[in-house]
Amino acid sequence: MTVTTMTVTKVLSVVPVADFDAATDWYERLFGRPADARPMPGLADWHVFDDAWVQVFQDDQRAGRAALNLAVDDLRSAAAALAGRGITLGEVTTTTRQARLASVADPCGNTITLIENPST
Repeated sequence: MTVTTMTVTKVLSVVPVADFDAATDWYERLFGRPADARPMPGLADWHVFDDAWVQVFQDDQRAGRAALNLAVDDLRSAAAALAGRGITLGEVTTTTRQARLASVADPCGNTITLIENPST
């Protein structure tokens, strides 16, 4: 049997939301800037870096069921920056591999977790 590999050139994480306007306002505060693109109605893209995007997408049936993990260099600094923009992370926990993480829910109930020192 011949195995053919698939070349992935970009990762797009889709976060379904029920209230697109409230969600995009919240994600603007999360990322500290407006969306990089709005390619169609009900879709906003934040280009976290060249090959990884977060897409907020109007999808009433799937809203509130997503989990988005964002690796950060310094959880304490990230939490302070978010607090300054009106977003408060939950309790910081430490894993057995010494990764530190804290979560918050967006307006539609999707869970966003910031992780410092994620294990691979």
